Amino acid sequence: MASELRHLRERAQLTLEEVGERLGWSATKLSRIETSRVGVVPKDVGRLLELYEVDSFKRDELLKLTRDARKKGWWQAYSELSGDYAAYVGLEAEAASMRSFAPLVLPGLLQTEDYARAVIRAGLLLSPPGEIARRVEIRMARQEVLARKDPLHLWAILDEGSIRRNVGGSAVMRSQCARLLEVTESPNVTLQILPFAIGAHSGTSGAFEILQFPEPADPDVVFLENMTDSLYVESDADVYRYVVAFDHLRAKALDPDSSRRLITEVATQLG
Repeated sequence: MASELRHLRERAQLTLEEVGERLGWSATKLSRIETSRVGVVPKDVGRLLELYEVDSFKRDELLKLTRDARKKGWWQAYSELSGDYAAYVGLEAEAASMRSFAPLVLPGLLQTEDYARAVIRAGLLLSPPGEIARRVEIRMARQEVLARKDPLHLWAILDEGSIRRNVGGSAVMRSQCARLLEVTESPNVTLQILPFAIGAHSGTSGAFEILQFPEPADPDVVFLENMTDSLYVESDADVYRYVVAFDHLRAKALDPDSSRRLITEVATQLG
């Protein structure tokens, strides 16, 4: 399937970037589909086949193959995942390391179930029955990347506000602080707090994540997200700007031991 999609794109004389621009995808997403690094859903295949002007018989055949294909990732069991979010979860599962800056709320990979539920509920002002529970379930499943045999290496810089913001109540925050202290015991997780006293800094534009992959040929990708959309930053120059910004944040943040002490202090103040 992957090689066939690549062949059809080449026959249509379109580059990865041109297809991505027309469909509103990142070139990275399409590249990984064409190299079987991530799974693909029928809806996305249908959009590609329409763009490539594939005849109806061939289209039906390829869509059937897509539906019958063995699932490659646990997240594909969740049919409600949007194409972009499913693609991100696939990239996260594939990544070897991640550098994350969280200015408002804690990264999903570090959230407790109760904290995640409070954050998701606050963000979903309108949602069908059961959606919050399903989203929490997905978020908890994503955290397996930190505990698998070859775990993701996570370096997270948390703004002080993200650990002081009372999400879900004092009991939820005490448990969340305990989770942060626990996860810092893992050799594959580095956690630093950026204190209020720093003032303005290189991350004032918002949260971002830099994903790095095990294959040298796969370039780093920066992931940005807002209320209604997500964005992949892929050009070398732009990715480098985020890498430099993260390095500046890392230099200004408290060291890991001091960060642990601050988290413990915040937990104590919660009573």
